[in-house]
Amino acid sequence: MSDADTDATTDEHDPTVLVVDDERGLADLYTIWLEDDYDVRTAYDGTDALDALDAAVDVVLLDRQMPDISGDEVLSELRDRGIECRVAMVTAVEPELDIIDLGFDDYLRKPVDRETLLETVERLLRRSTYDDTVTEFFAAARKQALLSGSDDPSVTESEEFAGLEDDLADLRGSLDDVVADFDDADYEVLFRRLSDDPGETDDGE
Repeated sequence: MSDADTDATTDEHDPTVLVVDDERGLADLYTIWLEDDYDVRTAYDGTDALDALDAAVDVVLLDRQMPDISGDEVLSELRDRGIECRVAMVTAVEPELDIIDLGFDDYLRKPVDRETLLETVERLLRRSTYDDTVTEFFAAARKQALLSGSDDPSVTESEEFAGLEDDLADLRGSLDDVVADFDDADYEVLFRRLSDDPGETDDGE
């Protein structure tokens, strides 16, 4: 695990990002991209990730496929601990119906470039300031967008997908009172989502 988080020169007020990937070169590259702006912790497997997790972590960039403890298991344990950070899965795994039950906020398919990674962290930090209903809405909307793009028609015809859309509709109906303090970029994305345009996602914020 990197000692970047223990560097005494690090600004204690910088948000903390935990990078988790068993490809060491990739994890180190993400760390280099982020370390100028954030306090970065780097873990090369699920065990190290769980050791690095605490209430100070604001964002986790989490690989799904790891040999000892999978990213899905790390995410489940994170949520069980009640750690209120935002999580983006950064993975080569094609999203399938199993993502519906995963408590992530965003899902990036590898390869991921520097700009996309930085924008994702900034977006998730911004959303950390929002009401829980809003963050839940964006997470559900992201899953709906990912699964809507599946080449397998059985995905969008499934009961699980129908349940996700029902949850999204319920969340949509609860948003009226909680959007006053939105950042303009997120407000634009929310407006698109509320317009029910199936072609829109929040990738381009």
